[in-house]
Amino acid sequence: MNSINRRSLLLAGLGAAGAGALAACSGNSNGNAAALVSPSGSEVVRTEKKRTGTGKVHGLTLTAAPVTLGLGGGITAKTWGFNGQAPGKEIRVSAGDTLAAELSNQLPDKTATSIHWHGLALRNDMDGVPPTTQRAVRAGSNFTYRFIADTPGTYFFHPHVGVQLDRGLYAPLIIEDPKEPLSYDDEWVVVLDDWVDGVTGTPDEVFAELKQGMAGMGGGAGHGGSSGHDMEGMGGMDMSGGNKHGMHDSPSPSESSGGMSMKFMMMNATSKLLGGDAGDVKYPHHLVNGKVAADPDVFKSKPGKRVRLRIINAGSDTAYRVALGGHKLTITHTDGYPVEHEQADALLIGMGERYDVLVTLGDGVFQLVALAEGKGQAGMALVRTGSGDAPARTVRPKELSGRIMTASQLRASDDVRLPSKKADRVHRVTLTGGMGAYDWGINGKRLDMNELAANPLRVEAGQRVRLDFVNDTEMWHPMHLHGHTYQLGGAGPRKDTAIVLPRKKLSVFFDADNPGQWLLHCHNAYHGEAGMMALVAYQR
Repeated sequence: MNSINRRSLLLAGLGAAGAGALAACSGNSNGNAAALVSPSGSEVVRTEKKRTGTGKVHGLTLTAAPVTLGLGGGITAKTWGFNGQAPGKEIRVSAGDTLAAELSNQLPDKTATSIHWHGLALRNDMDGVPPTTQRAVRAGSNFTYRFIADTPGTYFFHPHVGVQLDRGLYAPLIIEDPKEPLSYDDEWVVVLDDWVDGVTGTPDEVFAELKQGMAGMGGGAGHGGSSGHDMEGMGGMDMSGGNKHGMHDSPSPSESSGGMSMKFMMMNATSKLLGGDAGDVKYPHHLVNGKVAADPDVFKSKPGKRVRLRIINAGSDTAYRVALGGHKLTITHTDGYPVEHEQADALLIGMGERYDVLVTLGDGVFQLVALAEGKGQAGMALVRTGSGDAPARTVRPKELSGRIMTASQLRASDDVRLPSKKADRVHRVTLTGGMGAYDWGINGKRLDMNELAANPLRVEAGQRVRLDFVNDTEMWHPMHLHGHTYQLGGAGPRKDTAIVLPRKKLSVFFDADNPGQWLLHCHNAYHGEAGMMALVAYQR
């Protein structure tokens, strides 16, 4: 089913033109935009030339096309993927290398698409956000993304058109540090995802239901409640029961609340860690590296090996609580940037976030569990270092109720911490809306994709910028800034995506050192598409 929302209608007539053509039409519709740096302007070109490059070019083709996936356990799903698989094949380069990735759009029904390189501070016209940084790539057309990948870390890529993020069009991007300071024996890239496409419906059908709002479906304006799924204190219990506290990876296809039948909207999903309401969408499956818990992905190693896990949440509506049974996690990075090492039993990872952790493996078979926070479901993979049977998938490691690390508890490493400086520019970013009308927005406005530059958050090159996220809603929001990393508070971690809890304020700081027009949005795919977006734009 092709998306019929406002953004897709806008993109339907756009072709796969180059960035130069985009610059020619950028800002012609209003005088405000004329004073902004163009995504392919001279300032962007100069900044790209200053990036330290190795001269090595990695050329590849990413073909976006329909695919039938085997999710394991006899479950198949018709979806879209890159080069016939989901997650797509990992791209791995060294810091300073140039990536030249040609997107070939072979999607059905004249569906336009793009690729956003999530978390990268790259040149603006390669950011993959139609219609701001490029024209959408039409079906049957190609577009080449070429940029220097100069910051080591764990990243991923996905479309930035409609709710395509909730299909299978995503893959890891690993930028290796040629002067890697960590010592370890092996790596395991772990990609988490909440899955609906081709099983109970499509993301477009999910969004069509959600945007009716609870009021439009005959329900009240509220969402969530005290009777939700509270996961605290579950220890290592066998959660095989069939009641609402069970840990099945497949919920019933519909729920009823107040007399209204809902196929996709999730009710009463609550989490103390997330400040209340945990999510909007019922997913039939939660995947780890593309596999369901009944037929999990298996990482094989040997006892005593020190392994770096690169954990990516590619989901659209689900935060995960992640733990490896019988092991402590040493957190070393978040969103690509190093932090002062912290040991934890588990970590909370929102949509769009990434965490790197080190573990020293024991002897046996261990569960890596990704608990869908507040939703009563889980994804699972296995680590096998010896003989023996795997634990039953309904058994949850006690680490899930141990010390749970969140970004707010971390500190940036000395070498990446921003020097203390008074902010030159402050923007209040109030998160607004709710489930009643599904009117998610920023500062009371739902972003109009036709007039992106009409009311931007303006910055100037060289400024220290403070963003004050003020969450006036009853839900948490993972707020993602393109093209930059910000620092949480005065000494917190450097991140590009951070959880803002309901009725709370989070202040972040960044240096305006990457000119262009950059999206700022909630990385819940459905909140963002409903309008919780803004534009951070550099003035000339």
